[in-house]
Amino acid sequence: MSARRYAPLPDPFAMHLGGTLKGARVAFETWGSLAPAKDNAILVFTGLSPPAHAARSPADPSPGWWDAMIGPGLALDTDRWFVIVVNSLGSCFGSTGPASDNPATGERYRLDFPELAIEDIASGGHAVLQSLGIERADTVLGPSLGGMVVLAFAQRFPGAARRLVSVSGSQGAAPFAIALRSVQREAILRDPAWRNGHYAPDAPPRTGLALARKLGTITYRSAGEWQQRFGRGRIPGRAHAANSFAPEFGIEGYLEAQAAKFVEAFDANCYLYLSRAMDRFDLGPLAARCVERALVIGVETDILFPPDGQRAIVATLERAGVAAGLVVLPSIEGHDAFLVDIPRFSAAIGDFLRAD
Repeated sequence: MSARRYAPLPDPFAMHLGGTLKGARVAFETWGSLAPAKDNAILVFTGLSPPAHAARSPADPSPGWWDAMIGPGLALDTDRWFVIVVNSLGSCFGSTGPASDNPATGERYRLDFPELAIEDIASGGHAVLQSLGIERADTVLGPSLGGMVVLAFAQRFPGAARRLVSVSGSQGAAPFAIALRSVQREAILRDPAWRNGHYAPDAPPRTGLALARKLGTITYRSAGEWQQRFGRGRIPGRAHAANSFAPEFGIEGYLEAQAAKFVEAFDANCYLYLSRAMDRFDLGPLAARCVERALVIGVETDILFPPDGQRAIVATLERAGVAAGLVVLPSIEGHDAFLVDIPRFSAAIGDFLRAD
């Protein structure tokens, strides 16, 4: 059972940094009902790794990554809003990306996929709106990578959304984030199983991708939360052995489990493309009143997208004549707080959406 739908991209689809795609598409899911005037749509872009399945639905009752935010009476209230969540162009959950078949060869694109930009992901979301006959979304919203994409959306399609919500995003990656992602990519590139991108689907560069995920996971939360959750606790039943470097502490076991799940779900080449796109994004100026109102949310303990970056986004929006508000939350969960600290995020986003 699947609620996944597909929107075709213009054929050919011109990529922002050069190159074209033929027969490309973007996967998406929806919740709620589109109003007759088609004026109640909220377009949501995801972080780097999630699919479009953000919440349960009758068509797909499996858990979603934002179940506590999307639904009747929740912050993204499906009794009022028609919520659309897209899988990023370049990803591996239905949208065209490096793991997709190249129609010119019948083989996977792999590194023949054109260079991916954040702007391309924004264009993919706009194509989804067009496929549904929606000229203007009420709100475009995104966390993490999605928080970057919504800014690119406003820049490329001024007036295509009335409002904007950027959650833990950035208008240009900070050196710390670029350094981190460069090491994550290097872990994949140095794995012999990567084979210059030509690995078989059942033989990916598991070690490199697992290390990349572990390093990312460490930075998605805060040191305070790791201390609170794990302290110096050991893995149950794991005895200390002399000269053994196997995982021993609880935090190590957690990282192992997270990496194992990710390796089974995500494509390494897609990871490389999306990671590099985040590094290269640089917003620049926005058109005057590209949206009417905006909300920018940051987290005090976020070391990947720190509050100074959120303040810079607000300044850029205000220079474009946009009424922009800033909320910096005291969550201990760091960058991933938008997935965990639901009460605070629900209050901030829900209040903004309810204000006309």
